[in-house]
Amino acid sequence: MEVKGEDYRVWYEQSESTIYCQGSLRLAGTDEYAPIVQIFEHMIDQTPKMIVLDLCQLEFLNSSGINVLSKFVIKVRQKENIGITVKGAEAIPWQGKSLKNLQRLMPSLKLEWQ
Repeated sequence: MEVKGEDYRVWYEQSESTIYCQGSLRLAGTDEYAPIVQIFEHMIDQTPKMIVLDLCQLEFLNSSGINVLSKFVIKVRQKENIGITVKGAEAIPWQGKSLKNLQRLMPSLKLEWQ
């Protein structure tokens, strides 16, 4: 499953239970983020023990995208049998504060920095 735009790509590797996001996500509102939300929900429906969300190559994410990520983390939290690891890049400024906020939504969320 993959969603591509002019400046971004979001896909998942089922064998690794990993969702990859790269590029620059500047979509306008929840309607435009719907295909990406479908990828997130599909991964949750697979009920893996651990989901990895790799954002190391996601250079920009607007407020609508941060909202989508937050809702995804909340849905994972509601599934008590699924854990989540979020991989971020220290060199990308928006990730430091925003990804730490995801831990507030799900204290068991593991953050890994590269």
